Amino acid sequence: MRTATITRATAETSISVTLNLDGTGRYSNRTGVGFFDHMLDQLSRHSLIDMTIEATGDLHIDDHHTVEDTGIAIGQALVQALGDKRGIRRYGHFNLAMDDAQIAAALDLSGRPFLVWNVVFPAPKIGSFDTELVREFFQALSTHGGITLHVDRIHGFNNHHIAEAAFKAVARALRAAVEPDPRLGDILPSTKGAL
Repeated sequence: MRTATITRATAETSISVTLNLDGTGRYSNRTGVGFFDHMLDQLSRHSLIDMTIEATGDLHIDDHHTVEDTGIAIGQALVQALGDKRGIRRYGHFNLAMDDAQIAAALDLSGRPFLVWNVVFPAPKIGSFDTELVREFFQALSTHGGITLHVDRIHGFNNHHIAEAAFKAVARALRAAVEPDPRLGDILPSTKGAL
């Protein structure tokens, strides 16, 4: 089973993440940040990665630490669940349309974190949620998951749709990348001999 549980506690947050890469997209995500929970649900459902996330944080200050630290914990759990990455497809990409928004995501589970973020939001808030935190989440996920991740906004004027399309596009790309490649068997998808 390609599963992992990560617990992370700091002076700012306490987070538990459990992942099953071979799931069906079942989720139970409770961070105390409503819009963020909605995005995490999308990430789980569209990647088919089962996720259980429990987080408490210093929300009296703002949502930043909770969102960023959840990204860190999910990235760490992905690394643990993937193990040595033998037999996976490694790469994934998806171009996703959601109403006015179109987002392209491409990623490589290379072990070399890098984020290219070409997503501009027309306004600074989605309800009470800061739109800049969408990038912060993906930066933390990329860094701690060892993921080269490119996310590009092609179209979009509605903040909610842009954010949700980004989470769904990354989810679909991640789904492709973590899947076993039946042609590879137990072979590592790299000529370097390590990822």
